Amino acid sequence: MGVEGSARPPAGRGGRWVAAQGVLLLAVFGVGIVAPDWPASVRSAFRVVDVLLALAGLTLALSGIRHLGPSLTPFPAPVEGGELREDGVYALVRHPIYGGGWLVALGWSLWASPWALVPTVLLAILFEGKRRCEEAWLLERYPGYEAYRAAVPRRFIPFVV
Repeated sequence: MGVEGSARPPAGRGGRWVAAQGVLLLAVFGVGIVAPDWPASVRSAFRVVDVLLALAGLTLALSGIRHLGPSLTPFPAPVEGGELREDGVYALVRHPIYGGGWLVALGWSLWASPWALVPTVLLAILFEGKRRCEEAWLLERYPGYEAYRAAVPRRFIPFVV
């Protein structure tokens, strides 16, 4: 009963995932501030897309946070006494906070600097690994998680991926 190619969840709560996520988020925003801007010819083309991506990401992440309520944790390990959420945004996507965070990072990168895309891509890779780890824990904790995962195939962004 693996999680799309993953093994058993590691010991602990997944603090290394949280630390790496924090470093990459800081890198996305820091690189966007200090690195050279997009060329003017490209920058104007991104001005609507970048804002829309960031707003969509913020909406997605905040919706996921709101629906989790007391089950919210930055760690991939579920909280003791938490419940599996299958309603609200979780009826559309399994990890809206990760997807929303990545969309905000992408929107910022398109606004600020092409160099910010490097840590943004690394953040997407990290979120995939963290998702696999989290889902291994969720499979162990919640008997209905496998059926939920089959019913909600999108991992991060509704109707996309």
